Amino acid sequence: MFAYTPSNLNQTGLAITVSDQIDTSAPKNKGAEFLRAPESPSELAEAPKGATAVIVLGDGTIIWGRGIGAAGSSVGEVCFNTSMTGYQEILTDPSYAGQIITFTFPHIGNVGTNPEDSETITPVARGLILRADITEPGNWRDTQHLDGWLKSHNLVGVSGIDTRRLTRRIRDGGAPNGVICHAPDGVFDIPALLAEAQAWPGLEGMDLAKDVTCRQSYGWDETRWVLGSGFGKLENPKYNVVAIDYGIKLNILRCLASAGCKVTVVPASASAEDIMSHNPDGIFLSNGPGDPAATGEYAVPVLQDLLKTGKPIFGICLGHQLLARALGCTTSKMHQGHRGANQPVQDLETRRVEITSQNHGFAVDGKNLPKGVSETHVSLFDGSNEGIKWDGHPVFSVQYHPEASPGPTDSHYLFERFTKLMDEA
Repeated sequence: MFAYTPSNLNQTGLAITVSDQIDTSAPKNKGAEFLRAPESPSELAEAPKGATAVIVLGDGTIIWGRGIGAAGSSVGEVCFNTSMTGYQEILTDPSYAGQIITFTFPHIGNVGTNPEDSETITPVARGLILRADITEPGNWRDTQHLDGWLKSHNLVGVSGIDTRRLTRRIRDGGAPNGVICHAPDGVFDIPALLAEAQAWPGLEGMDLAKDVTCRQSYGWDETRWVLGSGFGKLENPKYNVVAIDYGIKLNILRCLASAGCKVTVVPASASAEDIMSHNPDGIFLSNGPGDPAATGEYAVPVLQDLLKTGKPIFGICLGHQLLARALGCTTSKMHQGHRGANQPVQDLETRRVEITSQNHGFAVDGKNLPKGVSETHVSLFDGSNEGIKWDGHPVFSVQYHPEASPGPTDSHYLFERFTKLMDEA
């Protein structure tokens, strides 16, 4: 078991140093492998002065900090996100189900929160980890302090953490399972937290879409937010689209509506017959959390039936992975995943490079695509697959988030590509 222990838990979170638990004879700028292991979990059961929160990873690493948000504990996969904006959208993205998000950007909370920026009604992320204490808000759209918003959604957080070091650990060793615990009295049961972290099975093999999907179908006609007028309403729809909800973000629905689509959202468990009963011009496969192999147990047969209809199909994120599996491709767990709003992707047909918003821990195996399936986009970070198309058919998908909430708008054209396919069908 290893421990990062702040020796100075000050209010700014900027003067955090590691404690004498570290072996000072070890090389500098290295990870937790150079930290001294206590003889037993009970050795670190007592929190250092000022610590009201702790992170306990499945390998025994302990990181002390200050609690924010709700008191309590939460277990999940610890990942990191490099976005400089959009923390509320990130925390409410259903694709983060089962994950504890480490924010690499230090000024989290600086625009507060507001009802318009949530991507789902009830956040499903497991918690958050910050470098500094929550920044006081200074934005005209702010309606609630982030700390109060976290408490209202029962989200546990930890601040005062060396997030750079934790991020390097995830980068080098992969995303670990862990528990975060906020105890205002500073009393922690470290052995119990460690046992919880070690017992959590991890995201591989988990079908989380069933937990975040809608329970019944509903219609959508709200369009994108515009400065001065807010959200709009689609008055004269041109296309009838069915969106399969594997964990859909609200701004994806708004982008579809802004492209002229009247949208009917159906649960992830909807049958092909249910979907086709709406007589769609096109079918959209949404983002979502979890392992596509697990969700694919029931989703892939439905998609294979839908592929036979000849209807235009557009998938993103988990929808991309499920479509790929329906076409005979394979998927696998990534070492650390892609999570951020600055991910460069190249369109192999146009050679154009897009800066994209991404959040995924699984990927399509782009080097082993079956005949008739072409790779259309690749990551310029690691060469992993970012898009496919079914040759000769109006079917395509991308791994990233073209709605970009948060993030750049380089990929908004993909919604127009979808509507063009419906025009041509």
